[in-house]
Amino acid sequence: MDYVLDAADRNLLTPYVYPASWPEGGALRQVLSLLLLTNLGAELLYLGFASLSFYYVFDHRLMKHPLFLENQAQREIKLGVTSIFWMSFPTVAFFFAEIRGHSKLYDNISDSSSGWPLVILSIGGFLFFTDMVIYWLHRILHHKSVYKYLHKQHHIFKVPTPFASHAFHPVDGFLQSLPYHIYPFLFPLHKVVYLVLFVFVNVWTISIHDGDFRIPWPLIEVINGAAHHVDHHLYFYFNYGQYFTLWDRLGGSYRHSSALLGKGPLDHVRKLSAAGNIAFNGFGHLFGAHIKYIMMLKT
Repeated sequence: MDYVLDAADRNLLTPYVYPASWPEGGALRQVLSLLLLTNLGAELLYLGFASLSFYYVFDHRLMKHPLFLENQAQREIKLGVTSIFWMSFPTVAFFFAEIRGHSKLYDNISDSSSGWPLVILSIGGFLFFTDMVIYWLHRILHHKSVYKYLHKQHHIFKVPTPFASHAFHPVDGFLQSLPYHIYPFLFPLHKVVYLVLFVFVNVWTISIHDGDFRIPWPLIEVINGAAHHVDHHLYFYFNYGQYFTLWDRLGGSYRHSSALLGKGPLDHVRKLSAAGNIAFNGFGHLFGAHIKYIMMLKT
């Protein structure tokens, strides 16, 4: 995060926002700057990518599903924007600790004796670690003692849009983001890789709510995409994972996607539409026959 902060200081904050007497390395200034940058960056990332997904990926026929709420997208956006704002405060505590040098983040690949192999290994380690921890956190959030206070807000959206991706109670959202923040304090990670992964996990979270249920066939049993995650919203006790199906399989909570079996929410909408067309056509034939009968009587 110090790369972002340094760039903001050079190009915006030092010349235009803060007085020259306020040094860039001051703790209070850094915290205030991180709050500004975290809020602005997270909100733009959420609204920007979720909007692109909503307009160009999300199948709008899903909005005809009986479980799709009135003004649902607006409700998701309102909750998502509010949640990101409140989540930014504890998040900044981790970012501040990082720029103060308390994490295992490093600048140069040459600083590590393992070089590029460590970079590649750290990406796999990040995905494995965060997927594992989020799975168990997610299951805990479904426990009856905490569910109604935190995670229930996210589950009111049974057929989610991309805007539901960040529509959480702030405490719920922050708890599920904790693994991303904890990882660089436990394991070495290049700073640029960390920033890229931070963007990736936000985009991925949007993607598993985007209503595009297609998955490349070799990865159907491995990737926990939108096809699997929509079943989590619909059936509650299944598919808690973030990226992969591994922990759901090990934890006994895996459910093969109903959308991939022709029984998903979009299939339900198609059946309702077909039934409506049959009923409409039947009414049309009946109405036509009634008119013909009346004309016969008149003649």
